[in-house]
Amino acid sequence: MVQNFADRLCAAVRLRRSHAVVGIDPVLPRLPEFIKREAAAQHGKTAKGAAAALLAFSRLVIDAVADQVALVKPQSAFFEMYGQWGVAAFWETVRYARSKGLLTIADAKRGDIGSTAEGYASAFFGHPNPLETWEEPDQWADSLTVNPYLGSDGLVPFVKRARARGTGVFVLVKTSNPSSGELQDQPLFSGESLAQQVAKLVHSLGEEAVGKSGYSAVGAVVGATYPEDLTRYRSEMPRAIFLVPGYGAQGGTAADVVGAFNLDGLGAVVNASRSVIYAYAGTDPSPAEAAAAIAGAAAAMNRDINTALQSAGKLAW
Repeated sequence: MVQNFADRLCAAVRLRRSHAVVGIDPVLPRLPEFIKREAAAQHGKTAKGAAAALLAFSRLVIDAVADQVALVKPQSAFFEMYGQWGVAAFWETVRYARSKGLLTIADAKRGDIGSTAEGYASAFFGHPNPLETWEEPDQWADSLTVNPYLGSDGLVPFVKRARARGTGVFVLVKTSNPSSGELQDQPLFSGESLAQQVAKLVHSLGEEAVGKSGYSAVGAVVGATYPEDLTRYRSEMPRAIFLVPGYGAQGGTAADVVGAFNLDGLGAVVNASRSVIYAYAGTDPSPAEAAAAIAGAAAAMNRDINTALQSAGKLAW
């Protein structure tokens, strides 16, 4: 029997006592020199070499945080820019994370309609029965970020496939970037903002994907940089798990994200990328120094968020 994604996520969060998501956003110039030297020696300074460096760094990050967090979020764009080798490195990163007991969020922000949306859903979630189709049975992610701009036609194929596969979707509702309000905050004829209308859609689509945890496999992206919106949308999407970007390098704090959580201390996971994966000093740390710095940053993030939740009476453990 397929297990609901929200149930898997809640169990993993409780096991690690961590709401942190480590975003894997590997940018070649920022990687440790020892990784780039080895990749260049094996493959040259080529797209293949760059992809090898990204994969090696991703594995280092995963190894450093695997016993401290429940989820990682590889950002597809940083891999795709290196062509076929980058795409292969992305999927190997996803597989490696799962092999270490981590849930994965494929941050690819896909969105389209009809057969195209079904194609994207297959690309990231696979077929409910891989033996019935021509595909790699191990190539799938636990969840995917999805763009709602095309309306329900662009979301339903992802939701249906997620329900069949026990995976999840995180729909962009109120993003953390400075210009998000140019569209998301604009009022509609109803008087509600576009983001509020998307929140209603998320809630509606998620009602049939609620697990035993009381949470839905249809989640929402709401940024930490707009804390008042976290509280507003929490009430409008009570069963949705929030993926909260913007903590750390973008300026969001632990106090800012408290409003994303329900009174049971669940309902949200908080992403940090640069502030964790580039926590090492300088450009040429040793492998041990890089791993220790990344692990330390993840531990500090856990303490920060758990302390804020405890102060608010929302700590789940």
